[in-house]
Parts: sequence; C-alpha cells; structure tokens
Amino acid sequence: MTTARIVILFAVAALAEIGGAWLIWQAVRENRGWWFALLGIVALGAYGFFAALQPEANFGRVLAAYGGVFIAGSLAWGIVVDGFRPTTWDYVGSAIALVGAAIIMFAPGQSTAGEIS
Repeated sequence: MTTARIVILFAVAALAEIGGAWLIWQAVRENRGWWFALLGIVALGAYGFFAALQPEANFGRVLAAYGGVFIAGSLAWGIVVDGFRPTTWDYVGSAIALVGAAIIMFAPGQSTAGEIS
C-alpha cells in the first residue's frame, strides 16, 4: 500500500502544481482573467498539502523525487492540454528523471516514514 500511496500522492500533487501553474500562465500570458490566477493560487496551495502527505519523513527527499515526477507530468500536461509535441529527447529526459525519482524513493536502505535519520 505504501508504494501505491506514494505514486498516487505524487500524481495528485503534480496535477495540482502543474495545473495551478498553468492557470496562472493562462491569466498572465493569455489574458484569461483574474479568476484563473486565483484558481491557480488555490491549486498551488493544495499541491503543498499533497506533498506533505507523503509517508517519507524527509522533506528534501520527497521534493527531490517529486522533481522527476514534475518533469514527466509537465510534458504530459503539455501533450494533453496544449497539444505539445515532444521530441525523442524530451521522452528520454523524462524517463531518466522518473528513474531518478524511483531510486530516491524506493532504493533499499532509505529511511521510512516517521524515522529520524
């Protein structure tokens, strides 16, 4: 259950952060209205809470691993929402980032939730 929880929380955090940043981008760059920015701010705040729910006790480790999820999620958002067409190198870089995130979160000998190192 812990692995599933980690993956789900990262996915929800990515949706909140990337979606929030996209909403603010729409407000500022595309003149979509102040309420887009307001919704973006709310989504970005929600991201912080989802990240804090990770079972891993070390903030730095969670945010470092989330960086890989953010890279892949941002490219996926661009493909689905904005019609972005990634290059082969975008996919390779994204895969490397996700492998790095998995190593950080799931490597043997890492600390576990609630453990103080």
